[in-house]
Amino acid sequence: MLEVKNITKVYGQTKVLDNVSCNIEKNKFTAFIGSNGAGKSTLINIIARTLKSDSGNVIIDENSLTNWRTEDLAQKISILSQFNSVNIRITVRELVSFGRYPYCKGKLKSEDEQKVDEALNYIGIEHLQNKFLDELSGGQVQMAYIAMVIAQDTDYILLDEPLNNLDMNHSVKIMKVLRKLVREKNKTVVVVIHDINFVSVYADNVIALKQGKIVATGANEEVITKEVLQDIYALDMDIYSVNNCRICMYYN
Repeated sequence: MLEVKNITKVYGQTKVLDNVSCNIEKNKFTAFIGSNGAGKSTLINIIARTLKSDSGNVIIDENSLTNWRTEDLAQKISILSQFNSVNIRITVRELVSFGRYPYCKGKLKSEDEQKVDEALNYIGIEHLQNKFLDELSGGQVQMAYIAMVIAQDTDYILLDEPLNNLDMNHSVKIMKVLRKLVREKNKTVVVVIHDINFVSVYADNVIALKQGKIVATGANEEVITKEVLQDIYALDMDIYSVNNCRICMYYN
């Protein structure tokens, strides 16, 4: 389990996270929701230790985040940031191979190559493995980055807005893959996401943030309610049940 305890983060005079505490259930798909500036990306980066909190702690499988050796943490938790780029021209396979660095330090062994093959096949882009990234669409590039995270083979997979600027087809593919990782490989997946209807269809648990504080946390159906969503987004909306999922219709 991931335990977030009393996390506070301040930038200048702005308290981005204010004494935030929550538990992220293992082997479940959890979504962070909230408006821009709510603190979602800050929180997910603090959990991954790519950003330091000003106070509080994160516990990963009963061990404090501060006690983890970097090498061990990279084999336990992976993160795909909101903005990703590489400064060299590489193929899809080369990018996915980066996911094995915590294990082989760049010198791939046969088991590392096998993990790369498995990741490419799992997300369905094995036919693109020899293509250069600059030859691909934005959706295909994002699939390649997610394959890299899959190849890292960590228990915890964190993704900050993985659906940014993607069409509906690629968005659905990515959400299906993330749900499969939870159900078939017992991974713990945490995403920052803005599309509430994707959250409703694919996530098990939801954590809602507003102005640096958690306003609701729990199972999908407990958080995806008219009251919670109107509070965090300041929009009028209605919730309808479609195929046993709560679908949100929002308007001004």
